[in-house]
Amino acid sequence: MKIFFEDNHIIVVQKPVNVLSQADETLSLDMVTMIKDYLKVTYHKPGEAYLGLIHRLDRPVGGVMVFAKTSKAASRLSEQVRTHQFEKKYLAIARGQPEPGLYRDYLYKDRKSNTSRTVNKEHKEAKLAELTIESVSPSADHAYSRVLISLKSGRSHQIRVQLASRGHPLWGDQRYNPESLKGQQIALWAYELSFYHPITKEKLTFHSEPDSRYPFV
Repeated sequence: MKIFFEDNHIIVVQKPVNVLSQADETLSLDMVTMIKDYLKVTYHKPGEAYLGLIHRLDRPVGGVMVFAKTSKAASRLSEQVRTHQFEKKYLAIARGQPEPGLYRDYLYKDRKSNTSRTVNKEHKEAKLAELTIESVSPSADHAYSRVLISLKSGRSHQIRVQLASRGHPLWGDQRYNPESLKGQQIALWAYELSFYHPITKEKLTFHSEPDSRYPFV
């Protein structure tokens, strides 16, 4: 587990791909358990270490995450999420060439299938989803593009659905890209995270680069 920053209040790490953010019924490896175990061993804690989950990444997505080591830090970071002071940027490989600019949709999450889709804003369970495409770098054959995305909200599968709904599904997305092949790893990575330290109020920014392998090469 790669650690970018740690003090008495927070720990910033790189989540590996295909690791859960938080434990679920599958009992698969998850970040909360991993970090709690690290804290217990490193600081010789006799009982279970406290760890506050502030935000999540989808299981197949890797990249930078912050966790709180105290309840006060957790409360203050969660408030930053609620008031949109968290700044999150992602790298993705998308089909074609998405248009730069603001993408604004209403999404509905179907919990039975664990999928989301765009809906009319009048839908009773519709939630506003916004992101900005900051840059687009097409591949040599223009079939796919490397895209830098600034996330304005945090809806389930938001980036994947908003791009797929416009004909630009992500490479390797098993749920929303019918061209993806079994076993392909989705090309979506949590690249940058900015927030204010919950105690010092200093603005912190962390970058996490994806592995230099296809399709991110």
